[in-house]
Amino acid sequence: MPKQRFSIFSTIITSSRGLSLIEILIALTLMGVAATFIAGRVLDNLAEGEVKATKIQMANLSNLLKEFNRHCGFYPTTEQGLEALITKPEGRECKRYRSGGYLEDGADIPQDPWENDFQYTSDGRTFNIISLGRDGIEGGEEFDADISLKANRAEK
Repeated sequence: MPKQRFSIFSTIITSSRGLSLIEILIALTLMGVAATFIAGRVLDNLAEGEVKATKIQMANLSNLLKEFNRHCGFYPTTEQGLEALITKPEGRECKRYRSGGYLEDGADIPQDPWENDFQYTSDGRTFNIISLGRDGIEGGEEFDADISLKANRAEK
């Protein structure tokens, strides 16, 4: 009598039965768990990128404010705000204000990646730029935390 060879593969190939409902549900559950894990990682990377972009924007604004300070001898006050980078501020006179301002022609003051205005405070000698983070409100933790950059006259 010839020896019969059975293998899992031949059984699967010759089986015409298909997948049961439980097998389909298990497969869908596993795919859902994997998708949730991957989506979480992608969203964390996106949020991390937004924080890095905010810090870069703040550093660029800081450099523009330092250039303003070199020309004028002071930083724009809180009242003058970041608008002083676009139009010559009223009040304290800046004799060497760059014609056309300190941003590219026609450029607006940039916003953070969450489309919120940067908060700017200054007494003319120091300044502080703050982004309220992803949630747009003061305080917060992780990616909702405020991001700030402080500078003083010694940092020219």
